[in-house]
Amino acid sequence: MVCRVIIIAVFSLLISCSALAQTMQQWRDSLEVLNRQIAQSPSDLELHLHKAAVNIELGEWEYAADEYTLVLAKDATNPAARFFRAYTNTQLHRYDQALFDYAELLRVSPLHFEARLGHAYVQEKTGRRMEALDELNLMVEMFPDSASAYAARADLENTLHQTELALYDWERAVQTDSLNADYVQSHALLLLSLERGEEARQVLDAAVARGLPRGLFQPLYARIKRMKE
Repeated sequence: MVCRVIIIAVFSLLISCSALAQTMQQWRDSLEVLNRQIAQSPSDLELHLHKAAVNIELGEWEYAADEYTLVLAKDATNPAARFFRAYTNTQLHRYDQALFDYAELLRVSPLHFEARLGHAYVQEKTGRRMEALDELNLMVEMFPDSASAYAARADLENTLHQTELALYDWERAVQTDSLNADYVQSHALLLLSLERGEEARQVLDAAVARGLPRGLFQPLYARIKRMKE
């Protein structure tokens, strides 16, 4: 879940950096245009940032990392380049480099939500789960109205077998973002893993009453029914 939450956060940032969704061929065409523009204006950092965003869309992580490194060499405080190089290095499994960039960004922008989430994700990925939990605890304090913060912490707490804490955080995530089907399903699944089928059914029924389609949860309802048989 921490991974899914950060991917969603990064995708929203990319949308703000680029135009509407395009086909792969359109992204390649955009890259050709940007390459020509950069050849004419090699010192234009915005062009390099746009090119890196297109590289990411095309899955060209190495090229994207190179572009962000070029930008940072000329503008070491550029937050977009710092964040996306960290994210790109995470995709390349260069976790130490990613941690460095996230830490640098948080040093100057401590309220950068996506950077904190990314930092926690890489800490978890490298086996530093308690450090990741500390980061997520801080995030919940800093962003008490963020469903994503509660969801990320709940997922890690479940991994650490802190199930009651995880249940509380899933409940808070659902309360904060009541129409998020992923959060509802995760909450119900954890209850089912604890054989608390009736509570899971109540969670699902409440979600359906709020307007989520019952069909989204049909496999979970079927599982609850089997538990009663």
